[in-house]
Amino acid sequence: MAELEVKDRDNNKVETVAVSDDVFGVTVREHLVQRYVVMQLATRRSGTAKTQNAKNEVRGGGKKPWRQKGTGRARQGSIRSANWVGGMVVFGPTPRDYGFTLSKKSKKLALKSVLTDRLQNGGITVVKDLSLEEPKTRLAMALISKLELPRKTLFVLAEDNNNLRLAVRNLPHVDCLSVDGLNVYDLLRHERLVLTPEAVKKIEERLN
Repeated sequence: MAELEVKDRDNNKVETVAVSDDVFGVTVREHLVQRYVVMQLATRRSGTAKTQNAKNEVRGGGKKPWRQKGTGRARQGSIRSANWVGGMVVFGPTPRDYGFTLSKKSKKLALKSVLTDRLQNGGITVVKDLSLEEPKTRLAMALISKLELPRKTLFVLAEDNNNLRLAVRNLPHVDCLSVDGLNVYDLLRHERLVLTPEAVKKIEERLN
């Protein structure tokens, strides 16, 4: 069982917290991580692309453009058929849902894989307390500066911390998530994961 340093708001070590190998020490399964990200992005697709795939969807073309025989030209029944400019589209896109699902076991293994990778590469910081007195961006920036956090940082909260959530809202690459909303895509988008000891325990409870 690995141990992580717990730091105070001034970036000084105050204690340690043990983390479960069942969550932070598993074999990294890259294929599940990739499938999880594809699933998330596919679910977000609007799927509203639509073309006019039938002649009755295209305006006009009710009259036969010329007689069937005797003109020397190819026979045509409508100026809105697929081989005419402005006509129907063959095999064009129609509204659809691109989303798909993974099993609960696969989702958990993907999350565990990313958490393990973050731990092994020094991408997790545990802070004793993340509360702010006021929802001010300057206070959030001061906290990030003292903790020497990178530009892309994700705060994972065990309980609602409205002041911190509002304070980082104006920072383009800093986000807050609850433990229940933890997902692979947001973990991969950020360089550093910032947790409290309570968040560590809650993540272990969720994934075990």
